Amino acid sequence: MRQKLNMVTLGVSDMKRALDFYEKGLGWKRSSASLEDLVLFPLGGIVLALYPRHLLAEDALVEDIETGFSGITLSYNALSETEVDEVLKRVEQLGATILRPAQKAFWGGYYGYFKDHDGHIVEVAYVPFWEFDENMNLKFP
Repeated sequence: MRQKLNMVTLGVSDMKRALDFYEKGLGWKRSSASLEDLVLFPLGGIVLALYPRHLLAEDALVEDIETGFSGITLSYNALSETEVDEVLKRVEQLGATILRPAQKAFWGGYYGYFKDHDGHIVEVAYVPFWEFDENMNLKFP
């Protein structure tokens, strides 16, 4: 099996609200391949998809119940501490809940967490010893 993830799909309870947050608020551009109930955001090597939560649960043959922490976080890797602060400020203005305000980390970086309108948890982190390639993808050996 290839060591590759191509898409992360978030189940959302209100598509319009989710679009306002990701597309209008954060300024992300949706793909022209998006459909009415499936919105695709190309993110440089991976795609973030938004799909109605109840339909995603139905498709996966699971019950659509909220359980608190799902065990998954998404990560936005910033280029500086200033960018971490800017992103957290922006998402808070858009109605996200700041779970952990930006702070220095014991491992040498700077980070914080927010929760979007559907409860998805996103870490915003600056890791000074990680590098990006020319396409802004993280570089690892």
